[in-house]
Amino acid sequence: MLIVAERINASRKAIRAALEKQDAAAIVSEVRTQTEAGAHYIDLNGGTFPGREAELLCWLVDTAQGATALPLCLDSPDPDALAAALPRVKGERPMINSINLEPERFARVLPLAREHRAKLIALAQGEGVPAASAAEKLNLASRLVEQLVKGGMILDDIYVDPLTFPIGTGSDVAVSMLDIIEKIMAEFPGVHTIAGISNVSHGMPARKLLNQAMTILALGKGLDAGIVDPNDPYLMALILATEALLGRDDFCMNYISKSREGAFEGI
Repeated sequence: MLIVAERINASRKAIRAALEKQDAAAIVSEVRTQTEAGAHYIDLNGGTFPGREAELLCWLVDTAQGATALPLCLDSPDPDALAAALPRVKGERPMINSINLEPERFARVLPLAREHRAKLIALAQGEGVPAASAAEKLNLASRLVEQLVKGGMILDDIYVDPLTFPIGTGSDVAVSMLDIIEKIMAEFPGVHTIAGISNVSHGMPARKLLNQAMTILALGKGLDAGIVDPNDPYLMALILATEALLGRDDFCMNYISKSREGAFEGI
């Protein structure tokens, strides 16, 4: 499973404070701990600061690259911020979070992905309210993948995000999400699925338990990438164990290797 580390997000008070002060030490600490915890990408979300989105995303890119060799996932609703920050990315190909079927955003973000050879998170979302049912999401995902391929993207660079809703908004939220993951993986061989797993537990007690359970259930349906907290050692251990049991870890070599490195100590 591709681990996109979620912790550098302005929705977290500590990160928003670091952005306001441009506290590089705080960002570097988060980047390094997530790198050491086993992340594959570092997600950078600068939040919404009126008139400063581009400046702060550029600052995040520069700061993060001084602390890790991992590739970056640039997470912004503002195409202008993405356009400013992407040329500053060095090393491995970046990921863009995200594109959807809103015409203006699609028209702005797709050329950026092509120009910078970026992987692209594609939200199963059109104009207006996000789709709730699995059938509606599958329809949006199908249209989005089709248009991205026509626009020059290859399936291996597309990561469809079915959108994770909080479980408190409806008893069928998780079931619907699992259903759409399975259907997307079946309908589009070669495409990837990704999810911001922690959204499912928003507003609930003991959030880590729900996040851990949802991750394992989603892996069983074919999810192959997740925007998650790599600093949760139990979650990371569960991912390794689940991949071994699902046949996604040849001869359990990754599981065994991580065990020898001490990844499961204290769990």
